[in-house]
Amino acid sequence: MKEIRNQLVKHIHGGEAFTQVDKLLEFISFEKLCERPGNLPYSFYEIFYHIRFAQKDILDYCKNDNYKSHTWPDEYWPKNNFVKTSQDWELLKSQFLKERAEFCEFIMNPENELLEPINAETDNTLLREILLVIEHNAYHTGQLLIVLRSLELYPV
Repeated sequence: MKEIRNQLVKHIHGGEAFTQVDKLLEFISFEKLCERPGNLPYSFYEIFYHIRFAQKDILDYCKNDNYKSHTWPDEYWPKNNFVKTSQDWELLKSQFLKERAEFCEFIMNPENELLEPINAETDNTLLREILLVIEHNAYHTGQLLIVLRSLELYPV
């Protein structure tokens, strides 16, 4: 079971079937962060904010007995396509990385059953939630890559 947990953590980090978010973060400049290139409906910032929020939401769902759900889609996307300072941007990135590490620690803890329901209200298992994060991050990481390429910030 430890090897399965290791493999799930590898996929949470990316790089297996999709580019690691960490690598894409190296290509975006603060000045281009909120630019919506061409006809794309989202900026790099908006997508990254959404990835971080959803990952944190799922982590909270898995860990907290008093979890309260959020309103879709309003709370899952930033209210404005605007980041005040580069420090705010750095904070958002560090929160994502910290919460991802926390989720990976949670996954690796053998006391957290992969196939048991998380709570009595649903049949959702930890494995389902892990796969949801992997799938969600992969989907939106592809969008981040498209934004970077459209801004000519990522080599084709």
